[in-house]
Amino acid sequence: VRQLARAVAAVVQDSAADFDLAVREVVAMGRTPHKRLLADDTPEDAELIDGALLAVDALHLADRPFDRLSGGERQRVLIARALAQQPTLLVLDEPTNHLDIRHQLSVLGTLRRLPTTVLLALHDLNLAAYYCDRLYVLHDGAVTASGPPTEILTPRLLADVYGVAAEVATHPRTGAPQVTFLPGEPRA
Repeated sequence: VRQLARAVAAVVQDSAADFDLAVREVVAMGRTPHKRLLADDTPEDAELIDGALLAVDALHLADRPFDRLSGGERQRVLIARALAQQPTLLVLDEPTNHLDIRHQLSVLGTLRRLPTTVLLALHDLNLAAYYCDRLYVLHDGAVTASGPPTEILTPRLLADVYGVAAEVATHPRTGAPQVTFLPGEPRA
């Protein structure tokens, strides 16, 4: 169990976590799999905790009570906790939930740069197209398509899976697919 806890970290969507702890203490929980029972934080732990908080723009919240944070602040702290864990696999369900656009881009950029495998569920197709190497599209509980965003995001797939009309173009600056949803029914 300890080896698994060291290897895999998860951030769930809409966590019901309501810790009566300071933010720094919540993030320190990510270090638990790497320590003996009741061991104090080492200077290395403290550095990793501060680094994780800094990575999600939450260092200034370190001494605030977690249960008094906004939804977006809580989400960033829970992501910081997972980062402090230093997993080899990081699983996130809608990590941008409750985040303003600046923090969505910042957090996804941070996840993209990690030297670890990141698996995330993300409904914003434009963010997925820009930040993800590979997409898995689910429909009725099964994988309908998988591959690089440039191959997967097509008007036909969006019509078949989501029942929406869309145009997909290549963004002129990023080179990533850019989806524009259109009113009305998809064309046959």
